[in-house]
Amino acid sequence: MNILLIGAGGREHAFAWKLSQSSLCENLFIAPGNAGTASCGTNLPVTVTDFEKLAAACITHNIEMVLVGPEEPLVKGVYDYFKRNPQTKHISVIGPSKEAAQLEGSKAFAKAFMQRHGVPTAGYGEFTADNYAEGVEYIKSHPLPIVLKADGLAAGKGVLICQNTIEALSEFELMLQRSKFGEAGKRVVVEEFLKGIELSVFVLTDGEHYVLLPEAKDYKRVGEGDTGLNTGGMGAVSPLPFADAAFLQRVKEKVIEPTIAGLKKDQLEYKGFIFFGLMNDDGEPKVIEYNCRMGDPETEVVIPRIQNDLVEMLLATEHKRLHEIKIETNPRTAAAVVAVSGGYPGDYKTGLPVSGLDAEPLPGSIVFQSGTKLQEGEVVTNGGRVLVVTSFGESIAEAAEQSNYMMEQLFFEGMYCRTDIGFEFN
Repeated sequence: MNILLIGAGGREHAFAWKLSQSSLCENLFIAPGNAGTASCGTNLPVTVTDFEKLAAACITHNIEMVLVGPEEPLVKGVYDYFKRNPQTKHISVIGPSKEAAQLEGSKAFAKAFMQRHGVPTAGYGEFTADNYAEGVEYIKSHPLPIVLKADGLAAGKGVLICQNTIEALSEFELMLQRSKFGEAGKRVVVEEFLKGIELSVFVLTDGEHYVLLPEAKDYKRVGEGDTGLNTGGMGAVSPLPFADAAFLQRVKEKVIEPTIAGLKKDQLEYKGFIFFGLMNDDGEPKVIEYNCRMGDPETEVVIPRIQNDLVEMLLATEHKRLHEIKIETNPRTAAAVVAVSGGYPGDYKTGLPVSGLDAEPLPGSIVFQSGTKLQEGEVVTNGGRVLVVTSFGESIAEAAEQSNYMMEQLFFEGMYCRTDIGFEFN
């Protein structure tokens, strides 16, 4: 079958790498893709939210399945657009409907969903400019630290952890009275700070059944030892030593199953990935947030560990046959290290030549591209996060060491990466 993959990051390169291995995939198209995805299929110069051009590309190339990588097109309704269009309604779209995608698109929607269906999460209040004074009183009486979240999508920058009340009140004012996060911050969720170890758990669901995918942990801070500014992700590891069978069973019973049942009860159309951002609080899982797609760079450790045919899994999702799929997982550890542009997550240059990509990777290592593009036949930088090296090892330390070694063979001006991914498990 002909497949269209929507997106342009490292997540999409990992998906493209896996999809292209399937005998069920005849032709793979990626919109818009990057220099790495070009080696797995055909890149199409269409942005992820230009639904009209995406649909036209599907008609032109006889696409039978669309896999949506990033959240923005999902939250803006790409699933609904395809299903309402008589020329594209027959195409399988892997991703939730616009309403179901509000699990990521609106923090308030997600919190109300969790409360309604008994999914464990932090206590919270939600406020707008209309009940601003109420929010001020809520913050003043709230234990510290306290978390403020812009309700909508804010490019990963809409979550603030405040250590004192003055800081919290100041940020609350900036968000609601001064539009710090624009439309995304017109509603603010204020919630308790959860203590514990963060992890990411992923499922693929057909709306009734689900399969549990390998768990992962990502590293958001730009600096070694988890210091500095938050980023889109500097690396990831999978599996996690503390996520044993007993803990994952509690995740299934207390988090995943009530969520899937809730989707069905609320009649939310959902065929695709759910990313549970969890806190392990003394062995008890609590949901920090839902995402309606796979994470990045977690996908770059999760997908290489899955030994099943991905197209077969996605077809089972479309036909509500996921209960017939048994996930086969590589038992070895995967560690991904991300190379970013100098200055990231602040200002950085683009258009810098990338070298070393033609070198043969070590056995057990894969180089994924993220913020790259082809320019006159040369790979150049085209974003903040540029390259991702994933390696397998017998331990997190061994896998991370090999990824670090492989990263040393790659180069672009101002390149920076953390060399301590997985440090707390060594």
